[in-house]
Amino acid sequence: MIDQAAGIRRMASTKPVQVIAVSSGKGGVGKTNVSVNLSLAMVAAGQNVLLLDADLGLANVDLLLGLRAEYNLSHVISGERTLEEVVVKGPEGLNIIPAASGMQMMSELSPGQHAGVIRAFSDLSMPVDVLVVDTAAGISDGVVSFVKAANEVLVVVCNEPTSLTDAYALIKVMSEDHGVHKFNILANSVRDPQEGAKLFKKLIRVTDYYLDVTLNFMGAVPYDEYLVKSVKKQKAVLQSYPQSPSSLAFRKLAKVAMAWPVPESASGHLEFFVERLIKFSAAG
Repeated sequence: MIDQAAGIRRMASTKPVQVIAVSSGKGGVGKTNVSVNLSLAMVAAGQNVLLLDADLGLANVDLLLGLRAEYNLSHVISGERTLEEVVVKGPEGLNIIPAASGMQMMSELSPGQHAGVIRAFSDLSMPVDVLVVDTAAGISDGVVSFVKAANEVLVVVCNEPTSLTDAYALIKVMSEDHGVHKFNILANSVRDPQEGAKLFKKLIRVTDYYLDVTLNFMGAVPYDEYLVKSVKKQKAVLQSYPQSPSSLAFRKLAKVAMAWPVPESASGHLEFFVERLIKFSAAG
């Protein structure tokens, strides 16, 4: 078996890709809105960002932005298109890899097929500083595969008991079964900053007692009528209302995320992306 991690380590002078998985224990917490607006905020800060819609059976990113995608990941899996051929140009130069919507087979891929999707990144030649992965909600095989492949995991929660319960379940599975021990927590759609801090305290109180994990509080995105309006317009709130409370929060989140250290090697959980990193680093 080829030691791809060693290949990365030999190229210490090249710049690796920051891989951020945005996930949640349950649906309906605003995870895709976070993924889209975080990505756009980083683009505005000068980063080359690729946003992967990894909710493979229920695509949301292109719908949220009002984009028409002729091809998607289902065409990559079938061999009809390469990954680069399905990339859609989003607002402000954001590159997006759309998923398929309403295709049951896409939500039932085997772990090997998920690995194949991730390996397809080796065909990309476009420059990428940050890869944001908008996963499905829950703890399916697909979520596990993509979260393991990231070096930073952002878990989105909201003020609903099931949101915290399911976020805990995700963290437990990833830590006990898959060796992921660091998670970044974002409270979404809160009425005030204190509400976000209370949500984090509730979660960390349980994880500190039962799990061997580190949770970092990333702050909170406030409930914002402007965000609701932007969703109806099929635009990101950063586009429609750049000075709204949620837009300011997303820019603050992006500033913190861009300060996260990027591993210089394929240690940790980046093994699925190694081929793509090696190819682009070598070309650079």
